[in-house]
Amino acid sequence: MPAILLSTLNARYFHASLGLRYLLANLGELQADAAIREFIITQRPLDIAEALLAEQPRLVGFGVYIWNAVETTQVVALLKQVRPDLIVVLGGPEVSHEWDRQPIIELADYLIAGPGDLAFAQLCRRIHAGNPPDEKIIAAELPPLDRLLPPYRFYTDEDVARRLIYVEASRGCPFKCEFCLSALDKTAWPFPLEPFLTELQTLHQRGVRHFKFVDRTFNLNVKTCTRILDFFLERLDERLFLHFELIPDHLPEPLKARIARFPPGSLQFEIGIQTFNPTVQALISRQQDNYRTVENLVWLRRNTHAYLHVDLIAGLPGEDLASFATGFNQLAAFDPHEIQIGVLKRLRGAPIHRHTASFDCRYNPHPPYNLLCSATLDFATMRRLERFARYWDLIGNSGRFPQTRPLLLGDDPFGRFMTLSDWLFATTGQTHQFALERLFDWLYQGLVKVLGATESAARAVLAADYQASGAKSYPAFLRPDRFSASDGSGKTSEIAALTRQMRHR
Repeated sequence: MPAILLSTLNARYFHASLGLRYLLANLGELQADAAIREFIITQRPLDIAEALLAEQPRLVGFGVYIWNAVETTQVVALLKQVRPDLIVVLGGPEVSHEWDRQPIIELADYLIAGPGDLAFAQLCRRIHAGNPPDEKIIAAELPPLDRLLPPYRFYTDEDVARRLIYVEASRGCPFKCEFCLSALDKTAWPFPLEPFLTELQTLHQRGVRHFKFVDRTFNLNVKTCTRILDFFLERLDERLFLHFELIPDHLPEPLKARIARFPPGSLQFEIGIQTFNPTVQALISRQQDNYRTVENLVWLRRNTHAYLHVDLIAGLPGEDLASFATGFNQLAAFDPHEIQIGVLKRLRGAPIHRHTASFDCRYNPHPPYNLLCSATLDFATMRRLERFARYWDLIGNSGRFPQTRPLLLGDDPFGRFMTLSDWLFATTGQTHQFALERLFDWLYQGLVKVLGATESAARAVLAADYQASGAKSYPAFLRPDRFSASDGSGKTSEIAALTRQMRHR
């Protein structure tokens, strides 16, 4: 049984912790006596504690993140209650800042604040030698990346077959956007390129076809970026899928030339816009050329097959509802595949905290530390925006409503969808657990009752989307008693034919 267990609680099973694999790869002579044990946050803390204790470890290290902090605290409390002698070491972004305010720190024996790749191994060696440090908090600096042993061989065959494989060509970020912990970085540091490409080749030979790059600024160094894209262009097949996070205003011609060569379904870009408001951008130290950003978004949508996942943040200091609505409408006009709306969070250690007093920002005291209200957005408005974001995920980002979306959004996407969002919540009282058939029915009613669409127009687009979804149930809006041959739509025979198809399926 391993003396050292490396553990974390992932949000979903298909996530595989890159951080734990770095720790294991760099444990040196202690590696043979260590193992990774991953769980998911939906598992009961008591069951997780039981599984860990069954292996009788001497030390357990936990990766703590915003999504698992509450559950990990419960697990650690259980472990220390049953085995007070068990050494618990914490690390990760959630506990690397403001640790004096966190109950989990009181429960643990040690905290590594900062990158633990080498610091964890050094701590384990001291404990193993009977010379544990007196200090509980161990401040770790970023080690030279060429000293780190790569973690990728510790992806198991099951990981390769069933889980998302994370890789990184660089760490850090040169930008200072205050909502992000990367604002604390001094710059971005690249891993040595040739050894990294060798690791990619090994993963590819093992059958990995889905690669998620966790680099904050993948396209910062164009030479490195193009080499990596060339690597994958030489190995294109129908299963290849690559995820990158791009700087929105930096898309030079050599990069464009390569992006344009990738076929449909192979590239996904996560592009952080966050806000188009120049005043807000300056306030939060965000450097973004809005003109080039717009130019690049238009080019990507028109000239490539890349799937565009674009981010906006609701609640940034100084941005009111009208400003956010303008930004959303501007993005919607470019028709990205997804507009991901995130509510501002006060991450521990992030510089955004300097605006708390001046903008009267009130944050949730519990994870995920989301903004509750501010001087520019009251509590009721923030709640409306949160529901807007949830319904937008269900409808606008789901990919299920391509025919319906133009009718839904019209010439004021934010205003119309906010109207629908308010009505949906007032009518259903829920934001989750919508059965697909019921979601279509609710959307039909919303289009007709609150957005002014004709019954025939709403039914036509929703019927086409419902048929394309492959669902086999029979929603109420398609039942024959809901429309007649005399509704004047000119689409009645087409809708009736779709209805018959649904019924026979």
